[in-house]
Amino acid sequence: MEIILKEDVDNLGKAGEVVTVARGYARNFLLPQSKALLASLGNVKELENQRRQIRNKIDKMRLSAEDLAKVIGEISITIKKTAGEHDKLFGSVTSMDIVSAIKAEGVIVSKKNVQIEEQIKSLGNFTVGIKLHKDVIANLKISVVRED
Repeated sequence: MEIILKEDVDNLGKAGEVVTVARGYARNFLLPQSKALLASLGNVKELENQRRQIRNKIDKMRLSAEDLAKVIGEISITIKKTAGEHDKLFGSVTSMDIVSAIKAEGVIVSKKNVQIEEQIKSLGNFTVGIKLHKDVIANLKISVVRED
């Protein structure tokens, strides 16, 4: 018997997959617990329609993330921090510092999206990645200068 899974089922498949199972398993377990639907022609067409809508939505999100990445790539921010001898900072540049500096330029990102590979603990120029989508990472140029 062919069914469409509505949620992930261990050792069977993931949500949205069409799988073949024994009649008793489907009739006595999967269907009564609303874990699956019968794979009728109408249900299969509805599933394909939902997949297409989700794909379109993901494509639109990726395109908007790419546009934002271009904007972020052109921005160069300056962060002022107090520093001691040999240009060492008292503390480090945090993701919140970066987010607030970007926000001053008119671009809003979450601090969770800022990817600082190595802590910034000195004055100088750095490049930090901003993850906007699973496939899109923007490179932001940061200049850390001494606060007067």
